[in-house]
Amino acid sequence: MTNRFRVLPLRSRLALLVATAVTVAVAAVSTVCWFVVHDKLYDAVDDKLLTRSETLDLRAVSVAATLRSCPQTAAPPDQFAPPRDYYFQLVRAGEERPCVFPADSVGTVHVEESDRQVARRADPEVLNYRDGTDTDGEPVRVLTVAASVDAGNAVVRDTALMIGVPLGDTERTLNDLALLLLAVSGIGVVGAGAAGLAVARTGLRPVDRLTGAVEHVARTEDLSVRIPVDGEDEIARLSRSFNAMTAALASSRDLQKQLIADAGHELRTPLTSLRTNIELLARSEETGRAIPADDRRALLDSVKAQMTELAALIGDLQELSRPDVGASGRVQVVALHEIARTALDRARLRGPELTFTAALEPWYVRADHAALERALVNILDNAVKFSPPGGEVEVGLRAGELSVRDHGPGIPPEELPHVFERFWRSPSARSLPGSGLGLSIVARTVREAGGEAVLMPAEGGGTRVVVRLPGAATPPPSIPDGAPCP
Repeated sequence: MTNRFRVLPLRSRLALLVATAVTVAVAAVSTVCWFVVHDKLYDAVDDKLLTRSETLDLRAVSVAATLRSCPQTAAPPDQFAPPRDYYFQLVRAGEERPCVFPADSVGTVHVEESDRQVARRADPEVLNYRDGTDTDGEPVRVLTVAASVDAGNAVVRDTALMIGVPLGDTERTLNDLALLLLAVSGIGVVGAGAAGLAVARTGLRPVDRLTGAVEHVARTEDLSVRIPVDGEDEIARLSRSFNAMTAALASSRDLQKQLIADAGHELRTPLTSLRTNIELLARSEETGRAIPADDRRALLDSVKAQMTELAALIGDLQELSRPDVGASGRVQVVALHEIARTALDRARLRGPELTFTAALEPWYVRADHAALERALVNILDNAVKFSPPGGEVEVGLRAGELSVRDHGPGIPPEELPHVFERFWRSPSARSLPGSGLGLSIVARTVREAGGEAVLMPAEGGGTRVVVRLPGAATPPPSIPDGAPCP
């Protein structure tokens, strides 16, 4: 049954659930209503019986005569005669058959053991209400109460008075009410099903639009589709999320295309130069015309430099294409000052003619060790590249702020907003080696570590790069230095 329910469309399931809920609610209300009316009607009948029992005079002499003549019946005086719609009889504890009043009474009610028990107890405060039947099988509501009959010279005890009222009208009223409630319930269930289907169609219309948009995107890969958003409900939130998702995917695809185009452009230049140099060397071998030794050495050095540039460019592209640090699970508690010292050692090898001054205070951060080291090496490589011969590179780390300052030509203010863009290179630096991806890698690595990177002109000339990373001067006591981040 559950599997069949799940196979149904969502619209049908919602309509079925609404109809089921309304059915249960209507059935519960109808049942409660029927029982309330039943109790009220029976309370009215019981009050009627009690009132009638209180108006009878059991001291009439004819009652004693009737008891003496039982099991025959006798007609009492008019003052004792009940209306024709009542059953009236006396029952004694030791006798099977009751004494009936009047002679032309509606009928005789079957005596039960509970009636005889009332007679034995002889307690007039005890009222026994019950449902019974008469000799014709008709339903009767019966009240049995103990009665001490004054028969002149003696008081007759162990006697109970039974008064009954036919329940035919009451049962017919309850049956009519049950049929009415059943009809109303049926109409309510049908109406609830129709209303549930209408509500499901109306409520799922935005979902239908969203489904259509998703199918359109899957079929055409058109990420420009947007769903109109109206309101602040869950459907509106879902629509906003879908619009944000398609916008992010479109932006990602545009960036991917731009990255491929820029990478192709950057790769074309060294590849063209490399191809030209190799063709010159190959032609020299084919024609037998030897290239002068100095020119041959220059060509080989150029080939080696271009291959190194290609390898660096490919490495930068791989770095940009790797997953986020959080997704790869490579976050660790690392010592930023130690990473800076390692990057400085590599920078000194690339700029042996430069002077490096460093003032590094301990600082521990959560980051990817390899990525952070590569970012610092990129910053120092730029400082080495743009520093004049014999220049100075100043490196400082204090309270989580790493500063690298060179004394080169600096960057014009109008170019500062573009320095962290992929493949962007200053016009004055396009003749220098590099891919234009170094600072992009820096910005991404620092952002993933929760910090920020800023590049600004330095006082007195040159450029100053500031990297701010959250952390602490001492490693967390529960996490050793270099341990994986939990």
